[in-house]
Amino acid sequence: MATILSSAAILFTVLYVLLFIFLIKGWLSIEPSFGVIKTAFQTKVTVLIAARNEEVGIRQTIEDILAQQYPKALFEVIIADDHSTDRTAEIILSYADRGVKLLQPKDQQLNSYKKKAISEAIKLSSGDLMVATDADCRMGVHWLQSIVARFEETDVLMLSSPVAFFEEKNLFERMQTLEFSAFIGLGAATIGNKKASTCNGANLAYKKSIFNEVGGFKGIDDLASGDDELLLQKISARYPGKIGFLKQREAIVYTYAKPNWEEFKQQRRRWASKSVKYKDKAIVALAVGFWLFNATILMNLVVGIFNLFYLEVAALQLLAKILAEGVFLLIVARFFKREKLLLLLPLGSLLHVFYVVYIGIIGNKKTYEWKGRKVH
Repeated sequence: MATILSSAAILFTVLYVLLFIFLIKGWLSIEPSFGVIKTAFQTKVTVLIAARNEEVGIRQTIEDILAQQYPKALFEVIIADDHSTDRTAEIILSYADRGVKLLQPKDQQLNSYKKKAISEAIKLSSGDLMVATDADCRMGVHWLQSIVARFEETDVLMLSSPVAFFEEKNLFERMQTLEFSAFIGLGAATIGNKKASTCNGANLAYKKSIFNEVGGFKGIDDLASGDDELLLQKISARYPGKIGFLKQREAIVYTYAKPNWEEFKQQRRRWASKSVKYKDKAIVALAVGFWLFNATILMNLVVGIFNLFYLEVAALQLLAKILAEGVFLLIVARFFKREKLLLLLPLGSLLHVFYVVYIGIIGNKKTYEWKGRKVH
């Protein structure tokens, strides 16, 4: 048993380090863009938002979108209300005279209403390019310009763009920002390595024609989550190499970390629930290996209570984890200009072990709570 555990720890640690070397290579392979140079555009754009109970921040999001420097005649905004119980729909309607369209639910509440709403919005859209974001996001005035420029200058079919947390109020939220930067970096790196696996729906653009060609959300429409990376994986399976990541600061969308553990846990459970629909065995192996590496650290810590040798093994694993993650996060944090967050890495890496194992176990349970209702 001792030999098996220590051998497994060594194996998964080596694989973990190799994974981050792979990710570093992928991130560095993506050429950064600086500034918005293009001024003449031809693409008609539809900005898509699915909103549920977002009365607190949706007004700011709408104002940011309407302030875009993209030609007003070339973009529209469609917001689908997901059975909100607050003033969300009322606020959206107040922008009708400025061209913002409200799509209200006609069906009873569905488990995957967000995908249903996005699909209906796309049917109603007049744009050739769909740009999805969330109702609690903020963006600069050159956001749309930078995204559309990449589509008009390349043959990309789907474009993932950066998302970052901001305006953190405490240590817990800053640690989330550091971890979330790693998620965004991971998605970008896999795209850079031509192995697209994940993205974030708060800043995702794709051609309407390709959405229709792959059947939209058909086959993944039974899950509440997955309107972003599961769609990316469908498109990537048919058109490998046609997914891009926009490494440009003007393209960053900003949103907020979760204020407490319970909301954080439910968010991560929602993200983890998508894994049951992964078709690419390499992505599944990546997720399982990631979990097993952290699980071996935890097991060594527990067994180390009785045998100091295992504590030493766990310490070496943690050191390798911190170093591998640290190099990767350093180059990603430089892009976001948040290098100071790396001071939290030693503590974050240790806590990460416990939370990854925990979320991995509960993440595949059928139901979880999201925005005041139970879904799966």
